[in-house]
Amino acid sequence: MKNIMNMMKQAQELQAKVGELQAEMESMEAEGVSGGGLVKVALNGKGALARMSIDESLMKPGEAEILEDLIVAAHADAKQKVEHAMAGKMQELTGGLPLPPGLKLF
Repeated sequence: MKNIMNMMKQAQELQAKVGELQAEMESMEAEGVSGGGLVKVALNGKGALARMSIDESLMKPGEAEILEDLIVAAHADAKQKVEHAMAGKMQELTGGLPLPPGLKLF
């Protein structure tokens, strides 16, 4: 019984830490870049688009498809950075705690 109570306490502590991590990650930003820096997007830790910057040289008639592709590439770059940061934070948080594969705490 003592072991179960200890596990429950650890689970509650982990839940509190996950809540703190979620707040921290939401305030974090990752910038994705494409086209040699001509297109930049920033995502928050939840993956929401925070801002975008497009160099004026890309705003030419008939080149919308290129611009669209660069925006998608910059977004993918930023999203990968957010996911990498989140994975690192989760590794720190769980400290090697064996969690089932595919378990997402956020």
